[in-house]
Amino acid sequence: MTSDVAARPSPLADYVFEPHRCFACGELNEHGLRLQLHATSEGCWTELTLDPRFQGWDSVAHGGIVTTLLDEVMAWSVIGRDTWGVTARLNISFRKPVPVGVPIRAEGWVVEDRRRTFRTAGKVVDLASGTVLAEGEGTFVAAPPEQLALLKSRYRLRPSADGELRREAQDGDTTDQVDPAAFS
Repeated sequence: MTSDVAARPSPLADYVFEPHRCFACGELNEHGLRLQLHATSEGCWTELTLDPRFQGWDSVAHGGIVTTLLDEVMAWSVIGRDTWGVTARLNISFRKPVPVGVPIRAEGWVVEDRRRTFRTAGKVVDLASGTVLAEGEGTFVAAPPEQLALLKSRYRLRPSADGELRREAQDGDTTDQVDPAAFS
């Protein structure tokens, strides 16, 4: 899915799921990134402008935040293939400083699909210029079938129906939460 930023792909199938507290994509995490992810079997992408609260050096995104962006889009590239996995290995190359306050795009895609492991790649680009700011490679291990069934049940992940949007929770909203003890 290594699309040219200037020639954006048509909108990808979005997924909807129950509200949760993931730092990267959870709408209930008031301190998180709250990424709006778009995923298909071809890969995943998100566009955003990082808030200055995510900076390391003045005006530059913290490397851990950039790593989180790449980990998330690469993980969702696996989810787009109807399975979930956990990060087993992650390697990030920082090419140029990622600025805060500037629109960027993160993309992830599957490079190799083995029965239970997926090799992935990703990049973060400056949305205006297309300049590659960071690149990543990852290995994800698929959840066993019984764990996958529990995850799908808990998060109710499903392709978005036409017109169905991910619910944006208000800060402090505790409605529709699932008891985490039910999954231990």
